[in-house]
Amino acid sequence: MKDRIAKITFLLMALIVFSGWVNSPTALMLGFGFTLFFNNPFKAYCHKAIHSFLKVSVVGLGFGMFLKETLETGKEGFILTFLSITLTVGLGFLLTKALKLDTKLGHLITSGTSVCGGSAIAAISPVINAKSKVISIALAVVFLLNSIALFVFPAIGHYLHLTQHQFGLWCAVAIHDTSSVIGASIGYGDEALRTATTVKLSRMLWIVPLSILSMLVFKTKGEKVKMPYFILLFIGAIILNSYHLVPATASLTIVSISKKLLILTLFLVGSTLSIEDLRATGTRPMVLAVLLWVFISVLSLLYILH
Repeated sequence: MKDRIAKITFLLMALIVFSGWVNSPTALMLGFGFTLFFNNPFKAYCHKAIHSFLKVSVVGLGFGMFLKETLETGKEGFILTFLSITLTVGLGFLLTKALKLDTKLGHLITSGTSVCGGSAIAAISPVINAKSKVISIALAVVFLLNSIALFVFPAIGHYLHLTQHQFGLWCAVAIHDTSSVIGASIGYGDEALRTATTVKLSRMLWIVPLSILSMLVFKTKGEKVKMPYFILLFIGAIILNSYHLVPATASLTIVSISKKLLILTLFLVGSTLSIEDLRATGTRPMVLAVLLWVFISVLSLLYILH
């Protein structure tokens, strides 16, 4: 009976979230609140849905962008992206040694912080032959900080009077996961959302060189490097919109549905968070993740402001 109630409650909450009545942080908290009262009856499906929904919603957002401004934004964010990834990976290596953390765990947390959160961890973990427990801890740490970012970053952005462009750029560099990057920027404005999405997806391409570096450092052979191919669909959507090959009303509808789907994705992320998983991470992995996050956040913010 309780399992049936949990399923009905979950589906009703998901429907409310998808309707567009709640914002990104609220959706995340509703998902997490659900797990405090019920065991998620769809947890296995949620993990798969998160990755699928995120890709679909990102491609859909491409129908609200134009090629020229996308290229300009990507070009502007390249230097900041390169500096932040290089410095964060270097600092992560040193801190992993200093904190006497498991090398693979430290590397996964560093990769998730420097590039794109769960996507980077999922791509690099098979390359370095990481064990499932190590992967789970890295994901739990990164998702927790992503959740905090949804609340903290907009507040800081408004306090510092960041422009939409500045805020979008900052989110793309300093927030780990793509879902949280877009979730934090949706409420800040359309320009912030476009900037954050463009820079974050160009940042995701760094998974490839980071995977190759990981393969060399951990001396693994025969593993395939995963390429985030859905980015090509995102670019295709931008081209279609730029040359008006899709009716304007259809583009607006696709973008609107994509935003709602992304907020639903954040609800699913919240529903997969577990207090037990967070407790199991221990102190040192969290210390590493927080130090790297503060470093990349402050570094990128100073770069953007000056």
